[in-house]
Amino acid sequence: MKKQLLVVDDEPAIQLILTHYFSAEYSVVTRANGALALQWLNAGHAVDAIVADYQMPVMDGPAFIEQVRRHPLHRHVPVLVLSGLEETSSKIRCLRHGADDYLVKPFSPEELGLRLQAMLRRQPRT
Repeated sequence: MKKQLLVVDDEPAIQLILTHYFSAEYSVVTRANGALALQWLNAGHAVDAIVADYQMPVMDGPAFIEQVRRHPLHRHVPVLVLSGLEETSSKIRCLRHGADDYLVKPFSPEELGLRLQAMLRRQPRT
């Protein structure tokens, strides 16, 4: 059974690229902002990993991550932030809100995949 990957990004091109690249290994679900992603998660859906953009309308990446970390079912799900912001302060903000990793756009899908694999390896087995 494939692992479930939630991609939260307001750019349709990023959603398409990640869905195409990861669909062989993951069941990929996409949402355009943090609020829609939370709504989907709170409807009882479980995921193995999340890739979230930093800058999105309605609810940005750090606010989304903070809400994910408060939810008992999802608090341990690995979260990687994908962002066009390369300032250290942006990275620190995401990490403080509970992100596990941060990758700057433009990015290599291969590197993103390896980072996801590394995060999943560190997860406790249930």
